[in-house]
Amino acid sequence: MKAIIIGGGIIGLCSAYYLQESGWEVTVMDKGDFKNNCSYGNMGMIVPSHFVPLAAPGIISQGIRWMFDSKSPFYVKPALNKQLIGWGLKFMKSANAQQAAAAAIPLRDINLLSRSLFTELAQKPGFDFGLERKGIIMYYKTAAVAEEEAHLAKQANDMGLDAAVLDKAALQQLEPNVELNVLGGVHYRCDAHLYPNELMQQLIAYLQKSGVQFLPHTEVTAIKTTQGKVSAVVAGEDTHTADLFVMAAGSWTPAVARLAGFNIPMMPGKGYSVTLDAPAVNLNIPAILCEARVALTPMRNKLRYGGTMEVAPINDKVNMNRVAGIVESVQRYFGNLPVTMPEKEEVWHGCRPCSPDGLPFIGYSKQYSNLLLAGGHAMMGLSLGPATGKLLAQLANGEQTSIDLTAFRPQRYN
Repeated sequence: MKAIIIGGGIIGLCSAYYLQESGWEVTVMDKGDFKNNCSYGNMGMIVPSHFVPLAAPGIISQGIRWMFDSKSPFYVKPALNKQLIGWGLKFMKSANAQQAAAAAIPLRDINLLSRSLFTELAQKPGFDFGLERKGIIMYYKTAAVAEEEAHLAKQANDMGLDAAVLDKAALQQLEPNVELNVLGGVHYRCDAHLYPNELMQQLIAYLQKSGVQFLPHTEVTAIKTTQGKVSAVVAGEDTHTADLFVMAAGSWTPAVARLAGFNIPMMPGKGYSVTLDAPAVNLNIPAILCEARVALTPMRNKLRYGGTMEVAPINDKVNMNRVAGIVESVQRYFGNLPVTMPEKEEVWHGCRPCSPDGLPFIGYSKQYSNLLLAGGHAMMGLSLGPATGKLLAQLANGEQTSIDLTAFRPQRYN
């Protein structure tokens, strides 16, 4: 049985891994070269702690205030764009306490599944991608956010996750080399991190050695269907047939879906990151700066920092004001980290695929019985890669899935 995967990011590669492992003949095609997608520039965090979706209560009012700040961490670019307007209306409808509560258990479960699969993968020959189980620390500077984070930490512990509220002195013991300018933080010891660049390179090498075919610079230009199934995908002058098709094209997934005659509500959310080699001072534990929505991760002897969520049509522009906002935030929280304003060419940027409710789409399409969808993972693409790939393989093989996929069904907006 042959499977074609459209998209060579972490979701596509993990889908290839588990499909090939279960006996499928797999081809992965990508419009790029497999060397520079969102899976390379992310923060490398594995986050069971992230059980609150992007469409969280209060994000609308906060987002409106941020709209008027050129350095803010969240921005929706106003435009008379049908796709953006439709997505925005669904996002606003989803951003409430009831839907956030309903999302918590599914997000916890899929992240915990991914964490266990990462642990298994790290033990296989040929894999050494810097996986560390140190958790992450959510730092805050204000009493209001301290109260919010304490509430979330209690919720996490009630859900079986390991989270500890710490004062500045306790945090300083965990980070003795860093000058902390914070009120306190929550240490989510349930989390982990890795170096995504090594993970991606090792996955590609392993899959190639295992017989998976890679087709770089292969953009799908048409999709052929017949009798409720996808029969082939067309890329330029070439037609590719298979028994199973997996649509995992990241932020380009909506455009690919339209070739098959259906819509999937998803918008790209641009983010930026900068990676420092061998900084004089480094973090011991990955960090998220709560008020600033900025993240930092030590990776091997490097430090990567990044953030922002710019919701707008796909583009290659680097907004240096947003980058300045990230740098200034790091400087406010950590007095002696060697983070200064980078040159434009040092800034990595990529578009994360965002669903309206902050939950990924995982499962069979409503329209075609041999088309699996995997997208909308937003900032959790890396974290959820192995779980998504494993779940898709289980679906393809007619097996019971490791977790309940009801919350992630692609049909929920149809």
